[in-house]
Amino acid sequence: MLNYWQLRRPTMPKVISVINQKGGAGKTTASTNIASQLHSEGFNVLLVDIDPQGSASNWSAAKGENDETFPVIKLDKTLQRDLPRIAKGYDYVIIDGAPQVSELAAVAIRVADLVIIPVQPSPYDVWACADLVDVVKTRQMVTDGKPKAAFLISMAMDKTNITAEIKEVIKDYELPVLKSCTHRTVLYPETARDGASVISLKKAGGPHPAAQDIKNITAEIKDLLK
Repeated sequence: MLNYWQLRRPTMPKVISVINQKGGAGKTTASTNIASQLHSEGFNVLLVDIDPQGSASNWSAAKGENDETFPVIKLDKTLQRDLPRIAKGYDYVIIDGAPQVSELAAVAIRVADLVIIPVQPSPYDVWACADLVDVVKTRQMVTDGKPKAAFLISMAMDKTNITAEIKEVIKDYELPVLKSCTHRTVLYPETARDGASVISLKKAGGPHPAAQDIKNITAEIKDLLK
């Protein structure tokens, strides 16, 4: 029987599911900012919100006529059925996943080319990923290693060793960790309030460090999808 991967057409976009079962891990922050960065690079981007809380949809509603405009749609359990039709013509689809290891999260894993697992630099957050990692690895076992998956350290704290220590702990899950990470700053919630992202922020004539973080993360993601 043909699986989802074999049924997909060559023209389908790259699908990136951003998932974490623990709230407050920076999932929607990563989704909206990565989508905004890809859009700024000239790609056709679709952001799909399957989180029952609808945070990405609320973000989109707040942005109004902001220049960082790309479609954000709300889907639920029909994601796997509807995505091939809805995603036609896009280069990238970013899925802001559901919290907890639910059926919605499982569907987001099934349709993804890449699963990004944002995790704060805390052992509690790392431990909470165990069930999600199991679901991803189970899927990889039956689909020839697909989807790819990687951890993203979110809200890292400067001048501490905790981020490096957490990266060592994450190695036990046997999934790669992105070299780039987001850093703790009020700029993420402040820009989100206006339906914007950090990508256009400047500092001393160049990109703001937060904008550079997102640019670096997005570059790593594109490399993983090659």
